[in-house]
Amino acid sequence: MRAMSTSSWVKPASLAWLAMSLSACAQSPAQLPNMAPNMRVSEALPLPPARQELTSQVLYQFLLGEIAGQRGELKLSAEAYADLAVRTRDARIAKRATEAALYARLPQLALKNASLWQELEPTSPKALQTLSTLLIGAGRMSEARPYLDAWVKTGEGGAVFLQLHGLFARQKDKNAVLDLVENLAVGYPAYPEARFAVAQAAWNAGKGAKALAGLDETIRLKSNWAPAPLFKAQILQQMQGEAAALAFLADYLASAPGESEVRLAYAKQLARASRFGESRTQFELLAQEMPGNPENHLAIGLIAMQTNDFDSAESSFTKALELKHPDEGSVRFHLGQLAEARGRLEQALVWYRSVIKGRQKLDAHLRAAMILSKQGRAADALQGLSNLAAADDEERVKIAQAEAQIMREAGNFEGAVVALSKALEKMPDSPDLLYDRAMAAEKINRLDLVESDLRHLIALKPNYAHAYNALGYTLADRTPRLKEALELLEKALSLSPDDPFILDSMGWALFKSKRYAEAADMLRRAHAAQPDPDIAAHLGEALWMNGDKDEARRIWSGSLQNHPGNESLRETTSRLKP
Repeated sequence: MRAMSTSSWVKPASLAWLAMSLSACAQSPAQLPNMAPNMRVSEALPLPPARQELTSQVLYQFLLGEIAGQRGELKLSAEAYADLAVRTRDARIAKRATEAALYARLPQLALKNASLWQELEPTSPKALQTLSTLLIGAGRMSEARPYLDAWVKTGEGGAVFLQLHGLFARQKDKNAVLDLVENLAVGYPAYPEARFAVAQAAWNAGKGAKALAGLDETIRLKSNWAPAPLFKAQILQQMQGEAAALAFLADYLASAPGESEVRLAYAKQLARASRFGESRTQFELLAQEMPGNPENHLAIGLIAMQTNDFDSAESSFTKALELKHPDEGSVRFHLGQLAEARGRLEQALVWYRSVIKGRQKLDAHLRAAMILSKQGRAADALQGLSNLAAADDEERVKIAQAEAQIMREAGNFEGAVVALSKALEKMPDSPDLLYDRAMAAEKINRLDLVESDLRHLIALKPNYAHAYNALGYTLADRTPRLKEALELLEKALSLSPDDPFILDSMGWALFKSKRYAEAADMLRRAHAAQPDPDIAAHLGEALWMNGDKDEARRIWSGSLQNHPGNESLRETTSRLKP
């Protein structure tokens, strides 16, 4: 077994943000605005118009609605306004009554008031929208159909079709929604938004071919509208795979080269597919189109760093800084990573320490501490960590892990256990801290602590394969409890059957059980998946004990060529003297 890395808190140079799913790039259909308004108590209506007789009852209802609303008695306010709307038949009061009922979460009353409001203002887009929305929310889709049609005819046609996806989102009968949207769209053949709405409804109903056909029609009607090609790419990716989506985006951009939003999605998707050269080309085109946009230069820098083009990466990051990237700290962090990758550790320290704000601030200072540790300046590294202020438990865990790692690298395993124990006093159920302390405790023969921490971790995360693996390996390697070890490792393999380090642990447990042939087979699988020197040491020893000494020598010799300083290999070959 090799323990999982305990430095997962250190984030490597990553293009994770470039690998955003294509769906995230697609414009989401317009969502229905919150129909419950922010009713401010100061927003009092004027008294009913002069054409209405200002009877004492009307005045009473008006004041009752206003005062009840100001006092937070929302149900009373809504009921008062509803009564007043019926009495006055004034559209403004009917509107206010609808809003009050929505605010009070009285949907049936809101629907009644909205019906009156629309009756009094039959061509009001807002009244038609509200009534349609409430009818759909009540599951009365067929009744909403004429009001949706009337809403389109008010001149807000395109916007109406874009809101349909949100309006119907909670409807369970997706085929009924599709039928209604198709029926509504028939009357508006020239509206690209109508075709787009049909495509959305078709996709939600599981009719991919119809959705693609609707999007093709949308693009034909409005070729320079990004949501349609982006949605089509999303569907193609799910139906036919990434290659089909990328091929479509390339073809689309060949005919519409000025569509920057689509090009950005294409560039990100190429990066996600690890086609970094092509992705960089697209970002460079975007940088030419929008020379003042620092995001494109940051993306170019990240891709250049990923492909070891360090000079270009530095130039692009510097340009992003010059253009005042809104997250300056992240750019400085990446410049630190770049300097570190080049072996320019002092320069990396300068960049990391210059990150004084932003989401990368903590990681930058953790990296600075690790550099100091590698330089043999553990005391300075630990002092730097002690000056960091954690914003939450997640950051506290990262700092504790860093402190423990620095101590481990300095050979101070006892100190690492103490540091992690101190952190666990405040966060006793932190899986990361429990795992790290178990690994450190094993180094100082605190097997009681190893077992208690790993069993605690298993109780917290019963499907965490590496906890079973670590405990099983420890029991097999350090105790006579082989039966229990094998059971734990069988559980780990059931959760992660192809993990090479778990295969290694199981192989070693079989070796300890003197089942050498089975051990060799298991360890061959592990070594084939991960030619790690520790696994090679185990495999060679199993082969040796199984009588396959020539193969054992070949395994050890090959691994020693690549890892001449590995302690496990050196100890094993020294002991067996092959």
